[in-house]
Amino acid sequence: MHMLRAAVLAACLLPLAAFADPVPADRQAYVGDWQGKDMRIQMAKDGKIKYKRDRPGKKLDLSLDLQGFDGDNFDVGFALVRSTFVVSKPPHREGGKWKMTVDGVELTRVDAAASGAGQ
Repeated sequence: MHMLRAAVLAACLLPLAAFADPVPADRQAYVGDWQGKDMRIQMAKDGKIKYKRDRPGKKLDLSLDLQGFDGDNFDVGFALVRSTFVVSKPPHREGGKWKMTVDGVELTRVDAAASGAGQ
């Protein structure tokens, strides 16, 4: 009986993951592969996000869905679970490179494919 409930719950939650919000046109500069000290955020145009962070005693490696933007910050998660990435410096050009600061970490966009985004 417990397995049946778990299967029904999983079947209900899976379709919700398919409704990841795509990145709005005015936020395309966020799309790309961003790397910094002990942190990496990969944001795809379809709203899929891969997040890696290494801290002493705590390593995270997650695949999440974009839930939306609130100012420069963005929310990620799945179903009812959400987390906010605090963006203190939104994507901007600095010395020919794209940079942004998320959760206190300066990140640089390293992918060539998104280098024209946000211009």
